[in-house]
Amino acid sequence: MPRVFESAHVVINGATGWPGLSIVFVYSFLIAFVLPGPSEIVLATPLDLGIPIWVHFGLIMGVSATGKTLGSLFAFHLGQEAKQAGPIVRRLRRSRFDIIAWSERHTVSLAQRYGYAGLAVALCVPFFPDTLSIYAFAVLEEDLPKFAAATFIGSLGRLVVTMGLLGGATTVA
Repeated sequence: MPRVFESAHVVINGATGWPGLSIVFVYSFLIAFVLPGPSEIVLATPLDLGIPIWVHFGLIMGVSATGKTLGSLFAFHLGQEAKQAGPIVRRLRRSRFDIIAWSERHTVSLAQRYGYAGLAVALCVPFFPDTLSIYAFAVLEEDLPKFAAATFIGSLGRLVVTMGLLGGATTVA
């Protein structure tokens, strides 16, 4: 396991009490544009707030989706800047692994076919690092409010899907 993931696990597992929500927020913000890991780890945060479990998970999901949305908006800004800086895009296209072409084929083709709803659906896929998807869409699109809405809905949807999968797995086991 890479050191970044180990560090993230340690921080999230140590996030207790109300201050732990700020750790969930910061982690979710960073996962959107710099950390290449799964965002679902926040669901394991042992906040111990003395509130009903559904409120506990609701808070984690809302804070995480908000942090990830703001991180995505930061990525959107970086993507718009990269679009203006033609040499960056040209360098990415010439690199050994053509990130632009790969992302255009996969994420952006889905998003272009179905619009921002496609981006939201793509972001709902659990356990798939979505940093690349966010950047790819950020470089190719320009509607900031729709981008923000899609990333919020997709981030929240991802956690809901994960909770459903985990709930189903524990029911079967």
